[in-house]
Amino acid sequence: MPAPSSIDQVTERVERLLRQHEQLRRTNALLAQQVMALTQERDSLKSRLQAARARVDALLDRLPANQNSSDDTA
Repeated sequence: MPAPSSIDQVTERVERLLRQHEQLRRTNALLAQQVMALTQERDSLKSRLQAARARVDALLDRLPANQNSSDDTA
């Protein structure tokens, strides 16, 4: 069996590189989807946190003022 020619070697390498490129392209697309999903989840969590902070602030505003100053003299 004759040794592969340099053209055959280059062809084989190009084919390998094309397969690898396609695999990396698919991986990149999947990672981009994950980034988008995680960004949406982060934005949703930030919105929920902001709403919870607003509720806590509203509850704190409803608390009576501290009246310890009159109790300290007794």
